[in-house]
Amino acid sequence: MKNLIQKALISDAGLEVVILRVPIGLILAAHGSQKLFAWFGGYGLDGTGQWMASVGLHPGFAMALLAGSAEFFGGVALILGLLTRPAATINAVTMLVALFLVHWGNGFFLDTHGIEYALALLSATTALIFMGGGQYSLDALIGTKLLEAKDE
Repeated sequence: MKNLIQKALISDAGLEVVILRVPIGLILAAHGSQKLFAWFGGYGLDGTGQWMASVGLHPGFAMALLAGSAEFFGGVALILGLLTRPAATINAVTMLVALFLVHWGNGFFLDTHGIEYALALLSATTALIFMGGGQYSLDALIGTKLLEAKDE
């Protein structure tokens, strides 16, 4: 159990991971809130679900709920550095789906809805899987407390 806690929560990364984690978390949480709550000009679950179904992601409502939840809750978790590796993994998978099933046929650049943006988010979330939350995260705080409790 101690080894699992260390692998999941403990990371030696410093401020560099905070510099990556916080803005990527903000971007993901904002996009997720568009899908879930229709905030920031989004379409909410119904509208996003209809769009997802129209591009072949069925059932659309469920796909919108999954993608929106991964982005919103995973993004908040990344901001806080809470379960960073699992949150980054879920979002990396979400970005893989977006990259290949939504953006792939549209070229590279963002202005044509190409893969550029999804690829950048995939790269960042993949890096966070390997980096973890770092020293300045809730992961570090929780992991340290759990390891101290195990040693007692």
